[in-house]
Amino acid sequence: MKDEFEFIRSIKPAYTKREELIEGIGDDAALYRVASEWDEIACVDTMVEGVHFTRDTMTPEQIGSKALAVNISDIAAMGGVPLFYLVSISIPKTGWSDEELEQVYRGLHAIGNEFEMDMIGGDTVSSRDALTISVTAIGKVERERKLLRKNAVAGDVVFLTGAVGGSAAGLSYLLKETELENPNTQSYIKANQTPYPHVKAGRLLSKSGCRVALNDVSDGIASEAHEIAEASNVSIVLEEQYLPRPEGFDAYSSEQRLDWMLYGGEDFVLIGTVSESDWDKIEQLFTNQNEPIYKIGYVAEGDGSVHLVNKENKYILDKKGYNHFSSEE
Repeated sequence: MKDEFEFIRSIKPAYTKREELIEGIGDDAALYRVASEWDEIACVDTMVEGVHFTRDTMTPEQIGSKALAVNISDIAAMGGVPLFYLVSISIPKTGWSDEELEQVYRGLHAIGNEFEMDMIGGDTVSSRDALTISVTAIGKVERERKLLRKNAVAGDVVFLTGAVGGSAAGLSYLLKETELENPNTQSYIKANQTPYPHVKAGRLLSKSGCRVALNDVSDGIASEAHEIAEASNVSIVLEEQYLPRPEGFDAYSSEQRLDWMLYGGEDFVLIGTVSESDWDKIEQLFTNQNEPIYKIGYVAEGDGSVHLVNKENKYILDKKGYNHFSSEE
């Protein structure tokens, strides 16, 4: 890159989509206004080349799309509406062409446009050896609609808004760790490369008026269930027979598919809890909107543990998934 400012001008969106926006890219900071009946949501995620992505398994456009998608998923887990995003990118002095960098932003803009988000700023700097993308996303949710991890109580139903394990299977293929293919292999790869945040499901849960605890599945359902259980000081019991798995998963051993489903992560569906008395209402809301939702377990009295019921046995699940500061998964 020869000129930072020329590059910024080249990736600046030609038009805006959000009526809340007062001033976007071009000043010291963006200005926007959210009506008083809404609470604001802000989240940030960082993706580092060689840690979160590699060009051996993803195109530049897919890298950009995923960098924003993981943030949109966090907004979905709060039941919110995505509004804006800011992109901070650290570019190595060699290895990335201007065309490839423009493709990264093309991916960002594509998924941003799909969810009617405006890019309103960011930062562009150089780095020594790896591309780093940090995206901050901003959203809104109706005032006092708090779909927080700490909302679960004993007696609740535990649910998922989609199948899990497909992304991990796709990554396994991309890394050539798995050779057994089936007609659904490409759908697994797509799930890993271009995840689709469950914003519609989050909005249905938010507008339901029910007490909901919610989390998005970035690190695997074992890890995400632990986060809800610990925040709510309860135990969560997952029932293996009810865990929704992608089509074609029966081609693999029970151990392999269960590992992908529990610990694989990056499915970006939503896991949550709702009271047993509200479950029929929630299920009907989703059915009316042709949105999937699956009852996968229940909440019990406890101290933050998560269990898996398998046939007649009950196991304690470790809280494991991707951890940046551990040598173990």
